[in-house]
Amino acid sequence: MNKTKNTLLLLLTAFIWGVAFVAQSVGMDYVGPLTFNASRFIIGAVFLIPCIAFLDALKKKDSAVSGDLSPTEPKDRKTLLIGGLCCGIAIAVASTLQQYGISMTTVGKAGFITALYIVLVPILGIFLKKKPRLIIWVSVILALAGLYFLCMTDSLSFSKGDTMVLLCALAFSIHILIIDYFSPKVDGVRMSCIQFFVAGILCGIPALILEHPQFSSLAAAWAPILYAGILSSGVAYTLQIVAQKNYDPTIASLILSLESVFSVLAGWVILHQALSPREIFGCVLVFIAIILVQLPERKKA
Repeated sequence: MNKTKNTLLLLLTAFIWGVAFVAQSVGMDYVGPLTFNASRFIIGAVFLIPCIAFLDALKKKDSAVSGDLSPTEPKDRKTLLIGGLCCGIAIAVASTLQQYGISMTTVGKAGFITALYIVLVPILGIFLKKKPRLIIWVSVILALAGLYFLCMTDSLSFSKGDTMVLLCALAFSIHILIIDYFSPKVDGVRMSCIQFFVAGILCGIPALILEHPQFSSLAAAWAPILYAGILSSGVAYTLQIVAQKNYDPTIASLILSLESVFSVLAGWVILHQALSPREIFGCVLVFIAIILVQLPERKKA
């Protein structure tokens, strides 16, 4: 029963993230990319504050039962702040590239190109002296072929929007590696809250200078901003943490990678952005690459 519940929660998370591409696209009909990101991240951070208080209450209850009431060390708080700062910078860069890219390409294409971070992470791991498996290189070739069919025009060039989303996938890969380093050392929800505040400030300052946001524009974009802030940033992240507890990480990654499929379906149903047969074939190749890269390594006898 518990495994079924966790599977449904992960599916819901992937669905929320997939539909968020539509919210991001619609939101920019009213506000600029930086303004949209600043708003969603600040809202996400504020939403996580009561979540942290609730989780702390549960931890205190568990600690009282087990008798473990050890206080948090100052060095742990320092690591938490550094981790939140680094994650905030990475996600601000990634999300800004994604927002500009979505404004120049379709929601479905953006979803699949962004999902390439799953392939890029193990490749970047080479610089951390982590040797990729053979299946990783097979996935890279499939992903590149998929990108060709998905994004290449008759002039054999990426559109500006596709290029920005591809750079966004690279930035998200770096973000994941930062999380991989800091998450075992600190509280994940707290670090997420800090990263959202940092990202909100980093997007908010240039938004005030370059985009001069008006309250009327923000009010007109209230629905997509609240969706991206509360559901995509706050709820989905919390659901992911809850669902992945005592759950196979490989299966969890496979379920969450359905985000790219949901983004195509959402773009088709809500925004009527249909893909050509060529682009659908590219999506299939990219999705196969995403699945292959997450298959568990066969253990040696």
